[in-house]
Amino acid sequence: MQHVTHGVIQAGAPGLPLAQRLGRLYRGFMSLAEQYRPEVMAVEAVFHARNARSSLVLGHARGVILLAGIHAGLSVEEYSPLSVKQALTGFGAAEKQQVRYMVASILGLHELPPMDASDALAVAVCHAHCCSSPSREAGAR
Repeated sequence: MQHVTHGVIQAGAPGLPLAQRLGRLYRGFMSLAEQYRPEVMAVEAVFHARNARSSLVLGHARGVILLAGIHAGLSVEEYSPLSVKQALTGFGAAEKQQVRYMVASILGLHELPPMDASDALAVAVCHAHCCSSPSREAGAR
């Protein structure tokens, strides 16, 4: 496993209409997919937020990203937050900071990544661990 890059796609100011922010997410993702040409996209299976409006907006954003992944021809793999935490820390109830620290440690990063980037990198590391496990390889045959 090798860290290539990480970052956060900026959707724009909260005052921007939702459709425009979702369009920015889509274009940002498609640009990255074209630049790096991945074969697989790993995503967290569940999004939750503190209020209904936030949950709805996150659901829209997640839908756009899933559609963009399929549109880019990627295989989409989903992992629960519990699976991600267990893969990185061995503990399904680990705090975000513990996961963030493990991401930096596993990938050999000299600095802690931003929290959103850390979450995405954690899912990628989880996928790499799950894909290379003997039980997963046996199931794929």
